[in-house]
Amino acid sequence: MIPTNFNTQKEMSNYLQKTVFGLFILASALVKAQHNDSIQVQQTKIYSTAVLNTEKNTLDYKKLIVPTALVGYGVASLSIKGLKQLNFSTRDEINEHKPDHIRLDNYSQFAPAALVYGLNAFGVEGKHNFRDRSIIYGTSMLITSAMVVPLKHIVKEERPDYSNNLSFPSGHTAIAFASAQFMFREYRDSNFLLSISGYSFAVFTGIYRMLNDKHWFGDVVGGVGFGILSTELAYWLYPKINNLLGGKNKNASTMVMPFYQNKAVGIGLVKNF
Repeated sequence: MIPTNFNTQKEMSNYLQKTVFGLFILASALVKAQHNDSIQVQQTKIYSTAVLNTEKNTLDYKKLIVPTALVGYGVASLSIKGLKQLNFSTRDEINEHKPDHIRLDNYSQFAPAALVYGLNAFGVEGKHNFRDRSIIYGTSMLITSAMVVPLKHIVKEERPDYSNNLSFPSGHTAIAFASAQFMFREYRDSNFLLSISGYSFAVFTGIYRMLNDKHWFGDVVGGVGFGILSTELAYWLYPKINNLLGGKNKNASTMVMPFYQNKAVGIGLVKNF
């Protein structure tokens, strides 16, 4: 049964805690599935070129099970009565207590990626160097946008606050989990606890998209799936993109920098041959 009334603030708090816990469970399931598939033999220091030569450039279908299931749930929530009822029920209970609308989710979505660059700058090296990880993250952001933006205009689901019809899927949540997955992939072999810390920012973003009355629960779950899927595809595509950018030419240099400006996501590219 989905609750329809909360008589006390404590009951509302418990309900939100369960929602947060549910999203953490989803993230934990993904982390566990991927950790089991991670490489067991670690080298003292791994360079990007070494990784490309030693790892098989294959897309492991097992890594796609969880994000695909999350996307499936989001799509199903658009039409299945029980899931739609959960969307409305969650929105109604949140709005009944009128939580403060804060906009930290506009920034927290990029926090895991910012941490990756910050940690590398302070000597805590991840899996790839600056150039390579910038290509990977930029590719992830492009894939995320390529999936999310068209879907918003195709589905035309109305937002909970009735501001427009671009609710499904949650773009903020997709970017947040794409960034968290990026951090996970960069540090999972060297510091597992550090690698999963980015998911806390991603969960925060998803929760606040609902608290700010911008998205339904199904939008957020779907966004989680799209974000994780985008980063997994970016890592799979990276060797191909690297070759196209002259990765085999030692005299070639490339600068790739992701950017976010005026609610637009993209990458800048400068290449010297």
